[in-house]
Amino acid sequence: MIYWITVNYYSTELIQRLIDSIVETCQGASLHGINYQVIIINNSPDDISIHQLKSSFVLILDAPENIGFGRGCNIGLNWVYQQDSQALVWLINPDAYLSKNALSQASDFFENYPKLSILGTVIYNATGGLEFTEGEFNRKTGEIIVKNKLSEHGKNQPYKLTEWVSGCSLLINFKNFRECPYFDPNYFLYYEDFDFCLRYRNQGHQIGITSKLQVFHETSSITQRNPNLKLQYSIYSYLLSLDKHTSKVILFYWLFRISFIGLITLLITPKKSGYKLKGVLNFIFKTNKDKL
Repeated sequence: MIYWITVNYYSTELIQRLIDSIVETCQGASLHGINYQVIIINNSPDDISIHQLKSSFVLILDAPENIGFGRGCNIGLNWVYQQDSQALVWLINPDAYLSKNALSQASDFFENYPKLSILGTVIYNATGGLEFTEGEFNRKTGEIIVKNKLSEHGKNQPYKLTEWVSGCSLLINFKNFRECPYFDPNYFLYYEDFDFCLRYRNQGHQIGITSKLQVFHETSSITQRNPNLKLQYSIYSYLLSLDKHTSKVILFYWLFRISFIGLITLLITPKKSGYKLKGVLNFIFKTNKDKL
């Protein structure tokens, strides 16, 4: 059984496109007897239009409010795990859509490579350019690196082991987990996929990336609705990630650097710099609160 999980935030038209692409790829896969279901976590409870998409294979679970990407995914992951602890789950952004034959390829993939626990797909933008091919992390500098070039090795091999993959298109093999895997609920947006992969990689799980499954993404079509708020969440989540996965020296360096730049540009770009400093303050207050 394959379950798709996507998180809605006023994105009915985008999710309709996603579902259409799933239906198209499932038409061929149904010949192989593969069962599937789409689960929409509704992070905008007053968005009545999303319920128009409900069907025999589309389930909608309402969140109490906008609880962010990771916590929204957790609702779906928990629901699936209660139904089938051996399932294959495919997390996918509402502004993404599949290429043909993706379903049958995904099912076969984990049959052929059962040791993989988490699998990311190479992601293309809407014009066909590469957006994400691999994630890396430099612990010595605190840099979280997104690659968008595909090596010959990556093209020819079924998958490549890596440190982290994008939550825009991420498959989870429940068979390899003793309990339901979750995102850290302290993240609202950004870097929750990075943290998710590193935590389970540190527990011995294999994280892979493949170019054999293709997903297209309309980049930032949702988050760009409020770019300053996007910046605030991004800075908070980045600092939280450094706090969890690197040294205090590196954390304090980036904390000081981001704060300093935010302060000296406050008169030039007051709104943008203000949101940047809000991200820093949110991290400081959250960290201190957790220690009390």
